[in-house]
Amino acid sequence: MTIKLIAIGKTDNQAILSLIEEYSKRLNFYIKFEFDVIPDLKSTKSLSETLQKEKEGELILKKLVPSDELILLDEHGKGYSSMDFSQFLQKKMNSGLKQLIFVIGGPYGFSEGVYARANGKLSISKMTFSHQMIRPFFIEQLYRGFTILRNEPYHHE
Repeated sequence: MTIKLIAIGKTDNQAILSLIEEYSKRLNFYIKFEFDVIPDLKSTKSLSETLQKEKEGELILKKLVPSDELILLDEHGKGYSSMDFSQFLQKKMNSGLKQLIFVIGGPYGFSEGVYARANGKLSISKMTFSHQMIRPFFIEQLYRGFTILRNEPYHHE
């Protein structure tokens, strides 16, 4: 199985990029992982929030094939403990799924088309984080999930 994280907009912050790189490298020891950044839309000042979400949604949907399972990182999604999230990952691997895709939306969230295509929603926290900060947090949780599945000493309960 391949796990892919898609995010809208590039990250310029070197500290965040360094964390993304570090945990992506660690994660690739366990599973094929890809991080795909969709560039920010140009000239968004003339776009309504709805139109911006629609345009970003089209770009997200172009990245998918019908067999992909799409999970949106969304504040209204299901919350997991790290242990529960590791079991979620195990179930996805056991299902024979070829590609599991998680998406971090743009500043206004997701279009109706993306919500309609999604197979589920996942909440990282009840707190709100910047779209830049979620990237390393989520990749670290993927890594943590795989260390839990391998009974490695990274996670402590």
